[in-house]
Amino acid sequence: MASSNNPAMNRVSAFRAGAPQPVDPNTVGQAPDLEALFNARSAGSAETGRMTYEDTVVKTAVLFVVLLATGVVGWFVPGLAIVGAIVGLVFGLVNSFKRKPSPALIVIYAAAQGLFLGGISSIFERVFPGGVVLQAVVATLAVFGVMLALFASGKVRASGRLTKIFLGAMIGYLVYSLVNVGLMVFGGVSSDLAFGLNSVEVFGIPLGLGIGILAVLMGAYSLVLDFEFIKNGVNNRAPRVYGWQGGFGLMVTLVWLYVEFLRLFAILSRN
Repeated sequence: MASSNNPAMNRVSAFRAGAPQPVDPNTVGQAPDLEALFNARSAGSAETGRMTYEDTVVKTAVLFVVLLATGVVGWFVPGLAIVGAIVGLVFGLVNSFKRKPSPALIVIYAAAQGLFLGGISSIFERVFPGGVVLQAVVATLAVFGVMLALFASGKVRASGRLTKIFLGAMIGYLVYSLVNVGLMVFGGVSSDLAFGLNSVEVFGIPLGLGIGILAVLMGAYSLVLDFEFIKNGVNNRAPRVYGWQGGFGLMVTLVWLYVEFLRLFAILSRN
């Protein structure tokens, strides 16, 4: 099974920890031990120190509560979006390449992303008609729900071939995005083009629509890689702290999907 190629997900070595301990044959079958086992409650992640689905869900929920809280601040003070974007980028890279997850740094990333998303959402809602923010939220949740259902049913799984295609497409997307940002910053495109090259029309269709659809497809597959990471972590009894890494990976992907949908609906509203 292919492991996640999201930088935030490459922690497979951690799954090798936690091998079961040998049982002392001298204690097997002793009545007091058996009675204690039957009376004891099942050990949870706190007792075993291992990653579980429940614990990962809780950690992920905490991150999104932090994101929503700072998102409200960013909504009313849109200027903080720039600060959030810079801090989020820095801590996103730090968390992606850190050997062991740091809950504190991941929470800081969530807080910064909240400022960024709240700020740009406020700006987009004022500039573009049609309720683009609500549309982007609904579309992001829909993609997440569909991919989670498909993954849980076993109908969608990561594969080596698809992951290679994903990586190639991701590199191309990043290069395109950097070129586009460079042209917008240094005046390489007309000021009338709100989204730079994305606003350029090809056969009457904005280029950004095609790029956006490609990005959404990549984001959907990235969710599959995130789910694979969590599944492998739980099955291989990874240390409990990697639940934070699973939540971080999901947040990175969902933030990316939301921004892409926000841009897509904004472009559609202008056309």
